[in-house]
Amino acid sequence: MHFSLYTMGDSAVKVDFAGNVSPELNRKIQLFCRKLGHAATPGIVEWVPAFDSVTIYYQPHRLSYTEVCDKIYQISGMDSDRVERASRLVSVPVIYGGRYGPDLSRVADVNKLSKDEVIRIHGRQEYLVYMLGFLPGFPYLGGLDKRIATPRLEEPRAKTVAGSVGIAHEQTGIYPIESPGGWNIIGKTPLTLFDREREDAFLFRAGDRVKFHQVSESEFEKQTASGEFVVEEAYDGKAD
Repeated sequence: MHFSLYTMGDSAVKVDFAGNVSPELNRKIQLFCRKLGHAATPGIVEWVPAFDSVTIYYQPHRLSYTEVCDKIYQISGMDSDRVERASRLVSVPVIYGGRYGPDLSRVADVNKLSKDEVIRIHGRQEYLVYMLGFLPGFPYLGGLDKRIATPRLEEPRAKTVAGSVGIAHEQTGIYPIESPGGWNIIGKTPLTLFDREREDAFLFRAGDRVKFHQVSESEFEKQTASGEFVVEEAYDGKAD
C-alpha cells in the first residue's frame, strides 16, 4: 500500500494513495479506513476518505504530527486478516422524469437515446460510493454507463430539491439537501440521505454499493410517507 503524507494545518494529516481513481484503489482506501477503526488509536478522532486520499484528524494536545505519521505507518502494515470486511448494497427507489426529473430529456437528447433508454441504462448499473462530499451525505457514485454521460448544466440552478438524482459527466449522485446545483436532474428518490436526528446521520458510507430502481408516483408517495429503505448488509469474511 503506497502513499504519501502531508500536513493539513495543526490537527490533520492527509494520506495520498498512489494510483488512478478506480474500484481497486477504493478498496485499498476502505481497507485502510477499516484498519484505522480497528486500531482505535487514542487521539485520532476522525478520518474522511476521498477519491484517492484519506484525511485523518487528531488531537494535537495528545499526539504530535510525527507521532500520528508513525501510527499511520504502523496501522497500514496491520495484518489484513484481523480486519473484517463488510459489504453493503443500498437499494434506491427513483421516480424518473416529469417534474421530478426535468433534465431527463436533455440527457436523452445529448446521447441520442429515448428517455426510456436512459432510465433503463441508469437503473441497470451497480454503482460504487467513492466518497461523500459537496453537501452533507452527498454520494459521488462511480460506474455510470458512458452512453448516458452528460456535461453539467451551463447555468446551475439556484435550487435543486433534496432527493434529486443527477448526472454530471461520468458520475451520478443524489442531492441530500436543497442546494444550488449544476447536475442534470433525471429523477428523485423519497429516501432521506441526511438526518441529524438519526444515530448515523448519513444514509451512505464510502465503499457502499448502490442500485437504483424505478417506482411509480403512488409508490414514491407511499415511500415518502413511510421513510423506509432497504440496505442489504453482509459480512463476507476477512479483508483482501
